[in-house]
Amino acid sequence: MELSARNQLTGRITAIRLGAVMAEVVVDIGGGLTVVAAITRASVEALGLKEGVEVRAVIKATDVLIAT
Repeated sequence: MELSARNQLTGRITAIRLGAVMAEVVVDIGGGLTVVAAITRASVEALGLKEGVEVRAVIKATDVLIAT
C-alpha cells in the first residue's frame, strides 16, 4: 500500500490492551523504543492484530507538541 505519510516506522507488536471500545497497541520499533497507538477494538479485530505480528506505524500529524 502506498501512502503519502512520510513518517512510517516498522516494528513488531509487543502488547495489545483491549478495552470495551478502544485498544492500545504497543509496537517495538527497535533500539529500545516503542510507539503506542490508540485504535478501535474493531480495527484490532479486523486487521487480525496479535502480539508478535510485524506492522508499520504510520504517523500523520499537523502538530507536534513538546513540553518540559
